[in-house]
Amino acid sequence: MAVGNPCPNNLTWAEGKVSYDERCKNLNQHGLVLWLTGLSGAGKTTIAVEVEKELIKRGKSVYRLDGDNIRLGLNSDLGFSEAERNENIRRIVEVAALFKDAGIITLVCFIAPFRKMREYARKKIGSDNFVEIYVKTDLKTCIARDPKGLYRKALNHEIREFTGITSPYEEPDHPDLVIDTERFSVSEAAQKILQKMSPFLKYVYIAVGFCTFENYCGILT
Repeated sequence: MAVGNPCPNNLTWAEGKVSYDERCKNLNQHGLVLWLTGLSGAGKTTIAVEVEKELIKRGKSVYRLDGDNIRLGLNSDLGFSEAERNENIRRIVEVAALFKDAGIITLVCFIAPFRKMREYARKKIGSDNFVEIYVKTDLKTCIARDPKGLYRKALNHEIREFTGITSPYEEPDHPDLVIDTERFSVSEAAQKILQKMSPFLKYVYIAVGFCTFENYCGILT
């Protein structure tokens, strides 16, 4: 799966004295990864930007990880072969998992075209803290939008291994949420995502432990 040298076997994970629960209680929210997957031009980043803005308004700790931004920095050494795409996702999964452990709400805007890598992300991060959001947009619509001119280049054979044209996109089998951009505006899509994640937006302590449900037993209004 990974590109490069394997990790040496003389490393030991350094345990701290602050638990995940303590971090979440301090932030009054749960660590959560919302993974927006879909074709290039589907609207993943546009929707995530809107969600991020709304969460900041509500006083939440949130960060957006965008595919292009990460490739301009952390993953600038990677190309677009299948192995390098998988490594691109593996690295961002590790980053997203760290954000989750810190109690941060993380919006991940990556095509992640292969199901096995999205399944890897869910397993690594944990199903209870992972929401797969399929931003569904017809390929013809994406080609018509083409905000970065990438489809034009791919169709002119200027770009190799381009998802949807010369490389496959494997649709999610069972996403947690489907956003059909043919039916919903950016604002409506953002509200649907906010509704989906609402149980994670408060962190309530009760006698039996911590509770993730925003309106549990009428504790919250």
